[in-house]
Amino acid sequence: MLAKTLCYALGGIDGIPITVECNLSNGLPAFELVGLPDMAVKEARERIKSALRNSGYEFPGDRLVINLAPADIRKESAAFDLPIAIDILACCKFVNAETIADVAIMGELSLDGRLRPIRGALPIAISARQGGVKTLILPEDNAGEVSCVEGITLIGAKSLRQVVEHLSGRAPIEPIRTRSYSELLGERTFSSDFVHVRGQSAAKRALVIAAAGGHNVLMVGPPGSGKTLMARCVPSILPDMSFEEALVSTRIHSVAGTLPEKGLLTERPFRAPHHTASQVSIVGGGVHAVPGEISKAHNGVLFLDELPEYRRDVLEALRQPMEDGFVTVTRVSAQSTYPSEFMLICSMNFCSNSIIRKRPKMAA
Repeated sequence: MLAKTLCYALGGIDGIPITVECNLSNGLPAFELVGLPDMAVKEARERIKSALRNSGYEFPGDRLVINLAPADIRKESAAFDLPIAIDILACCKFVNAETIADVAIMGELSLDGRLRPIRGALPIAISARQGGVKTLILPEDNAGEVSCVEGITLIGAKSLRQVVEHLSGRAPIEPIRTRSYSELLGERTFSSDFVHVRGQSAAKRALVIAAAGGHNVLMVGPPGSGKTLMARCVPSILPDMSFEEALVSTRIHSVAGTLPEKGLLTERPFRAPHHTASQVSIVGGGVHAVPGEISKAHNGVLFLDELPEYRRDVLEALRQPMEDGFVTVTRVSAQSTYPSEFMLICSMNFCSNSIIRKRPKMAA
């Protein structure tokens, strides 16, 4: 018995279509998982076995071969648990194989069969819509993130059992209600606002001019003069993000795993990395070429407090992404391009006279 299900892997901030193929045949009990899976995907066999049994389904005792196609793309994360489990149930006749042929399914399974949220739900939903997919099944905790995507039926499920009941038609799940961007903007709240700052009229005027023209700013002043507070207030005076800008910013944070619970970002991002941050954490990289702080600050503000304390290689690495508006992160196992258009605000204290050495007088 052969069953197929569509799901998606993440490539940068885009979704790559992956076909999960499951073949159940006679032979010694086995669970073979092929198609270049990483360790998190290989461990799916234990999660799936426990989730099926705790959901009231018997795990098949024959030979199972799971293929994640295309096989030359590395598969990461535990988001493939649910489509693999549904394919197994389709081979066992608990789900009609024809029903899942045109449905995309993503989700991580707990041992008791409940669904955990996944990273990159918004890029996956957008890529599924662009690929002509009619229905996408996701964990219910990702509903707020994808509620702004129109043109596709989005289903939020709580457990494996609920997904099976929906696909079999016995207990259909109500689709996720689509919310307009204007509605989400009306619920926006700013964490910091210039109403909290008294005085500092010159600094406020400089920041307003910089925000209007998209200029970068360097603030110099003694500790406690309000530099950090005023920098945090800048997103509140920047123009509202368009729907396209909000989608791009949300996709970056979704892939990075830093998306807030409310879902779509309506407030411009504000990122303030510590001065001990490495070049990889600022620009992006790591084993899987994840986005860095400059990409997380896309369409928003990147604040570098105590500027002289940052390492020179970190500051030098900012030059090209600021000029190009994007950064290409290349690693041995991955290569991704992320946007990096942001307003740079830096702050520093006055130089202390005690550390400034006077130039020695030249001999006559």
